[in-house]
Amino acid sequence: MKLNLTKPLVVFDLETTGLDLVKDRVIQLSYIKVNADGTEKRANLFINPERNIPAEVTALTGISNDDVKDKPTFKEVAAQLSEKFSGCDFAGFNSNHFDVPMLAEEFLRAGVDFDFGKCRLIDAQTIFHKMERRNLAAAYKFYCGRKMEEDFEAHRADQDTEATYRVLMGQLDMYAPGRQEEADRQLRNDMDELAAFSKTNDNIDFAGRIVWKDMTDANGHVVTGKDGKPLRQECFNFGKYKGWAVVDVLHKDPGYYSWMMTSDFTYNTKQVLTRIRLKDFNNK
Repeated sequence: MKLNLTKPLVVFDLETTGLDLVKDRVIQLSYIKVNADGTEKRANLFINPERNIPAEVTALTGISNDDVKDKPTFKEVAAQLSEKFSGCDFAGFNSNHFDVPMLAEEFLRAGVDFDFGKCRLIDAQTIFHKMERRNLAAAYKFYCGRKMEEDFEAHRADQDTEATYRVLMGQLDMYAPGRQEEADRQLRNDMDELAAFSKTNDNIDFAGRIVWKDMTDANGHVVTGKDGKPLRQECFNFGKYKGWAVVDVLHKDPGYYSWMMTSDFTYNTKQVLTRIRLKDFNNK
């Protein structure tokens, strides 16, 4: 399939030091510039973020501080990139939610006023989610082979519960090790495995105010236990103590606990914080 282009399309992806548009920076920018005549130009740039690359980012991307220490900063390549991207549209995967906003921030930090408002922004993830629905009715059709309206009344909790039960059993049947050859397509009929597979974040409370993070030593290296797995600790995920271990904050700033308990946080967040505080008190 040849793209029907009226102007160049830049298909791109970023790797960054994190997900904070204000604090984090780009460490890799890769793109394919597809011209209207069908010709393609590929580029892969490593960028010095002028700050430390967290150990978890290195583990995920394979890009370390040493890999980028002698690479140009974004400011040093911004004008050249702006020229190459001028008059182009942009496409990516989840790009409208992260990559484009991050790239826009980097341009502005570099003093380059690149106007994405003049570009058409195409997000393959959004197309995927809109075209391949991910609701219960779509799951029932996919795993059970029937339309929900053929078997149930719409928007009834008891009916949706029955449908969900059948979907789960259909999933276990479809992804049984004996039916799937690829290891990453297999799910055992084991509740521990299913719970771990269902987890999509490191939140400890439901609101994500407190999260699990790998413990690191003074040099930023991940600390592991006797089993070789990273040791983890509860950390704040917001505010002035974002990234700090909860117990360290409770020791450094005891009043922070009282402030959170009297502020507009969910009861669940306050419950989790209290449990961490009590655990730390009992371990003394």
